[in-house]
Amino acid sequence: MPSFPLIAYSHVGKSFAGRGSSPVMAVDDVSLEVGQGEFLAVVGGSGSGKTTLLRLANRLIEADHGTITVEGEDVRGLDPVSLRRRIGYVFQSGALFPHIGVAGNIGLTPKLLGWTAAEIALRVNELLELVRLEPSYRDRLPHELSGGQRQRVGVARALAAKPHIVLMDEPFGALDPLTRDALRDDYRALHDRLALTTVMITHDMAEALLLADRIAVMQAGRLKALGTPAELSQSGDTYVANLLRTPRREAERLNALLPRDGAA
Repeated sequence: MPSFPLIAYSHVGKSFAGRGSSPVMAVDDVSLEVGQGEFLAVVGGSGSGKTTLLRLANRLIEADHGTITVEGEDVRGLDPVSLRRRIGYVFQSGALFPHIGVAGNIGLTPKLLGWTAAEIALRVNELLELVRLEPSYRDRLPHELSGGQRQRVGVARALAAKPHIVLMDEPFGALDPLTRDALRDDYRALHDRLALTTVMITHDMAEALLLADRIAVMQAGRLKALGTPAELSQSGDTYVANLLRTPRREAERLNALLPRDGAA
């Protein structure tokens, strides 16, 4: 991992009111650093605390205790709105404003930051090219786009103000397999080209293994394991081992079902 952490969690905890008298610990004493230029995937089952951990970084929700720093600054001392404008965020469905065209969606944060119309127009053109959308898409509304196109606009919007950090919450999960495969490869290329620091939440262990430099495994709010795919393969934890075996088991079942090349 690079030496300078752009995001750091130190003994962070967050609970929510449960159905009974006791609160539910969504994030339980998590310490984690995300290095500059790193692509970190956070995996785990539903309710493991993945999305809560992500949203704590830009203060969409507030930690109960512990310290979170972004680019070396304690987030508790930063204005939440200003913090969010300097961090890109990509949602699962793109979450585009439905009555605003593509250019308006992409240019929203720069506009709020006081960029001129000319600067915004230039940035929109740059980003459309970057995410492989034709200039003719500028004026289309979200409902006129395919799911993959909407997600490309979502990525462009996240990159509009030239952030160093991008947070992604299941960004490719709702897409068809071919679109998902192409878009995640394109995003990894953008991550490297732009020297971004990316934290991605995913339920797909194969996706995490293929895209990420390191993987954080969450279970019941706790950080169970953290490391490269090779490092995780050495983990003695049963839950981690089962997650890592999932892509292999799927591949074995597919190989058994599909005929080999050239077979009848």
